[in-house]
Amino acid sequence: MDIKKLIRPELVKMKSYTPIEPTEVLSQEGELPSEKIIKLDGNENPYSCSPKVYQALATYPYYHNYPDPEQRELRKALEEYTGLGRQHIVCGMGSDELIDLILRLFLKPGDEVINCPPTFGMYPFSTDVCGGQVVDVPRTENFNLDMVGIKKALTRRTKVIFVASPNNPTGNVASQKEILELVDTGKIVVVDEAYFEFSNVTVANLVPSYPNLIVLRTFSKWAGLAGLRIGYGFFPVEIADYLMKIKQPYNANAAAQAAVLASLADIEYLRANVAKIVRERERLSGNLNELDWLKPYPSQGNFILCSLPKGKAKEIWQQLRKKGIFVRYFDTPELKDCLRISVGRPEDTDALVRALKEVKHG
Repeated sequence: MDIKKLIRPELVKMKSYTPIEPTEVLSQEGELPSEKIIKLDGNENPYSCSPKVYQALATYPYYHNYPDPEQRELRKALEEYTGLGRQHIVCGMGSDELIDLILRLFLKPGDEVINCPPTFGMYPFSTDVCGGQVVDVPRTENFNLDMVGIKKALTRRTKVIFVASPNNPTGNVASQKEILELVDTGKIVVVDEAYFEFSNVTVANLVPSYPNLIVLRTFSKWAGLAGLRIGYGFFPVEIADYLMKIKQPYNANAAAQAAVLASLADIEYLRANVAKIVRERERLSGNLNELDWLKPYPSQGNFILCSLPKGKAKEIWQQLRKKGIFVRYFDTPELKDCLRISVGRPEDTDALVRALKEVKHG
C-alpha cells in the first residue's frame, strides 16, 4: 500500500521547519556537559523564568483536571498587564499555534499569504500545512518592508499579510504608518510582536479600532517560558470569538496557565532581566563591531544578525559548535553567509567574542 498516494500532495513536497535543539541534545552532540554549553541559537532567555513560576508549578493542585477552556484567569491577568480588554485576547500553545489557527480560519485551498523574507519561518510553514500559497515579497537591502512590492503582490486571493516587528532574524521594527497602510488594503494583517518587551514598539492599542488587525505576543522570550509553550494575541472581537470556537478546547495547558499567572505576579523581576538583556545586547553589538570581518545589524530584539561579507559563515558556525557555543546559521538567498546570535549573559558574550577571534585567526 502506497500511503503517499493518500497524503495531500502539497504536504509530500513541502519543506519541514528547521527547529533548534534543546541543551541536553546539544550536550550529547558536542560531548560536553550541559553546564559547558553556551546556547545562543534560540533567542531564549538566559535568566530563565521567575522563581515564582517554580513555586507555582510545584504547588498547583489540579493537574488531574482539564484546564479552563475559556482561559478566564489568564485573559483577566493579561487584560491587567496589557490594558486591552479580555474580549480581544486569545491564548495559545505559543504564538505558533495562533499563527496556525489564524490561517485555518481564513484560508481556503489556494488562498494566498504575503510573507516578507527574511523573517520567521513559521509563516510559510503554517501556510503550507493549511493549504495556502506563500507569496514572498523580499525585504529591501536594509531589511525594511517593501511596501510597493507588497501592494503589487496583492490579488483577490490574498487573505493574510504577516509582519514580524521586531523582525526575526533581522531585529528591525515596522513603523505604525507602514502597518496602517497594510491595514488599509483590507487584508488580514498579523503583526507578530514576539520580541515586543525588548523594543517597546507596538501597535496593539490599535487593534480595537480596526476589524482586520491582529497582534501576537509570547511568554517564550521575555518571561523565559519557551518550554511551556504559551502565547497570546489581540484580536478584533469578532475574530477572537471565531478563534475561541475553532481552537482545541484545552489548548493552554494547566502548567502554562499557572506559570503565566505567576510571571505576571513578578513583573518587576522579569523587567529587570529584560533590562539586563537590552544592556548586554548593546555591549555585544559593540564587541561585534570591533571585528572587521563581521557586520552586525542594529537590533531591537534579544538577538543580533551578523553578515560575513567575505563568507565562511558556515565554517565559523561549525568551529563555534566544537567549542560548545551554538548560534544560528543562515544561507538563504536573503541571508547569504549570516549568523544570528542570541543575547546571553555577560560571561556568554565574553566567551563568544574570544571564540570568534580564535576561529577566525586560528
